[in-house]
Amino acid sequence: MLERCSLTEMARLVRSGEVSSVELVEAHLARIDQVNPRLRAFSQIFVDQARSEAQRLAQLSPAGPLHGVPVTIKDGFEIQGICIRAGSKLLERHCQSDATTVARLRSAGAILLGQTNVPELLSSYETENFLTGRTVNPWHGDYTAGGSSGGEAAAIASYCSPGGVGSDGGGSIRIPSHFCGIVGFKPTRGRVGNGGSFPPCPLPAALVVSPGPMARTVADVRLLFDQIQGEDERDSLSLPRPAPAHTDVPCVGLWRQFYHVPTHPEIQAALDRAAACLQECGLAIEEISLQGLERAPNVWAFFFGELRGLQIRDFVADRWADTHWTLQETVPREAAVPDARRIAAQLEERERLRQLALEQMRPYPLLLMPPAAIPAFRPGERRYDLGGGKTVSQFPAMAQATLWNLLGFPALVLPFGFTKEGLPVAVQLVGRPFQDELVLEVGEKLEQARGPLRALPD
Repeated sequence: MLERCSLTEMARLVRSGEVSSVELVEAHLARIDQVNPRLRAFSQIFVDQARSEAQRLAQLSPAGPLHGVPVTIKDGFEIQGICIRAGSKLLERHCQSDATTVARLRSAGAILLGQTNVPELLSSYETENFLTGRTVNPWHGDYTAGGSSGGEAAAIASYCSPGGVGSDGGGSIRIPSHFCGIVGFKPTRGRVGNGGSFPPCPLPAALVVSPGPMARTVADVRLLFDQIQGEDERDSLSLPRPAPAHTDVPCVGLWRQFYHVPTHPEIQAALDRAAACLQECGLAIEEISLQGLERAPNVWAFFFGELRGLQIRDFVADRWADTHWTLQETVPREAAVPDARRIAAQLEERERLRQLALEQMRPYPLLLMPPAAIPAFRPGERRYDLGGGKTVSQFPAMAQATLWNLLGFPALVLPFGFTKEGLPVAVQLVGRPFQDELVLEVGEKLEQARGPLRALPD
């Protein structure tokens, strides 16, 4: 069952000649045929293109690190010769070139299997639209796979893809990864360029959005991140590939919940297990709560919700009747345009909060915390029962993800158990800006200490 190998193992098998790129692609296409009609994880499957590229690469000596390995791309990145829809009936954009991340994956030798499903214009924590329908959670079809990279997470969790690229503007990589039981990484803003993404996110809203890798193991995510990072001439916020730097971790801060927002008990139990694993790795753990960041989710909502909403309203114009309800609930049809003073004040507040977090994280280069207050929810749910008479609504439930979008810090989500319903739960590892490699290095050690989790049954 080749499709159940890790992405790193697939690359090794191709390099050694034990498996061909044709065999890998055929194994994944067969798996897609088997489970995608139920999951609806894909918006497009590149059957002929993937087979042709696999046959071409099979005739060549392995070159790039991903030579002959199939991957998937969230429907929100340009792919030359392919129509991008971003889950919307209003959009049909025929791409003349590859997005930067797509071009870099191809340069590394990867084969594109398909585009994965998204909510309309990437604007919801659940993946559903009029074109492809609803992507369901591979572990339990009555629950959402999350959003906006929900199709990507479902494809990877169900062995239709070994890994790929999503984008994260408010937890859009990390929330679906948490819900579907895979690994997702939001890099420091700028480490991976955003050129060729849609909808384009102009400044200052672009401050909170980053592409990033998704896979089933941290090692796979590290491999993908290494291929897609670096300066992007189409993204003015992108950065050159930095020199490796070693950072000591005297202590990991354990932040159990975002202030007064209650967190699901199974997620708290996962934090306990993860903290114990980090201690086994020789790291000290100290329970903390960063102070003064309560307003961070609201400031994030200004950039990603209000400013980005202006752009979406301009695009939709008078065609609201053709948009999906998940878009309509997140983007109001009418809203006042913020003046320059308000935008400047929000930028100033972002910097104040960022400095506050940096100062408090000096003794704690890494934080261990929940990725969200809840596991996967049922489609359409917006208030969630945590047991013991506690409930939480969606906006505060996602604060532990959106906080790091606002501040631009790197954050890794990796699975650490299951609820009694059989839904995955994860933990989140957060680092200081530009310490992406440290987050991934410790994340890999944490994953190894955790050991194997149960596999998704056929």
